Amino acid sequence: MRHFLCIGDCSTEELNELLDLSSSLKKLYKSGGRDVCLAGKVLAMVFEKPSLRTRISFQVAMTDLGGSAIFIRPEDVGGIGAREPIKDMARVLSRYVDGIMARTFAHNTVVELAKYATVPVINALTDLSHPCQAMADVLTIKEHIGRLTGVKVAFIGDGNNVAQSLAFAAAKLGMKLVVASPKGYELDWGVIEKTNAIKADSVSITNDPVKAVAGADVVYTDTWVSMGQEAEKKKRIKAFKGFQVNAELLKSAPAGVKIMHCLPAYRGLEITDDVVESPNSIIFDQSENRLHFQRALVKKLMS
Repeated sequence: MRHFLCIGDCSTEELNELLDLSSSLKKLYKSGGRDVCLAGKVLAMVFEKPSLRTRISFQVAMTDLGGSAIFIRPEDVGGIGAREPIKDMARVLSRYVDGIMARTFAHNTVVELAKYATVPVINALTDLSHPCQAMADVLTIKEHIGRLTGVKVAFIGDGNNVAQSLAFAAAKLGMKLVVASPKGYELDWGVIEKTNAIKADSVSITNDPVKAVAGADVVYTDTWVSMGQEAEKKKRIKAFKGFQVNAELLKSAPAGVKIMHCLPAYRGLEITDDVVESPNSIIFDQSENRLHFQRALVKKLMS
């Protein structure tokens, strides 16, 4: 494993290795231990989109392992790919740092960074894929349910980058994912074909959220309006009416169903406040696990 761009690029064995390493490092740090395997190593963190969880979790992960991180805003470099080609930026950064983490709009930005960089490149979010989030989610599911094989995840909302990454995770790790979206906002059909080619019947879609949550172990939702889609806000809120994760919808799910959201949550839109705060919510465990997975990831790629 040289880079981490998409879950679909990784083998099942590599994903399980990362999950096991995440768990062992989480246990180590929770018990007061320390692993300084990245002493003297530096991670460049390139951001086109703002973030709370991504920036802080990667920076803490590097510090925990004895290394350091440098935060790079678009204005610091005159715009990614604007003042100079991405391939030049990749080669320059490779001379200065030991790894590059990028949170961008276009997926091709991280692909080009990885093509020309001589150090590991990590996709911390693109419009197409959010593999770090999905793997932290899988870690959380495994902790709370005790297994991955046969777990049913109902994703209610836009067939977005998180849904796409969860689809590949489901296919690689033996879960079942059903994505319930309004017409016109479904998970990309190409993703469905690719994931079901990995393991048949891993991923399905529906326009009926009630049907989706029936028999689910996990009900997952995400914002209806991602960064860069602000101009579509009114249209999207109207389109997603009936797809809110609320107490009424959860009556159609098993009583012990776990609730997940990758945050930030817009309470009152895609999810209600009482569901976020309910005993079945594992949203903040999920958020914490971004740190534990990313600590394992940088150790794997950079040590």
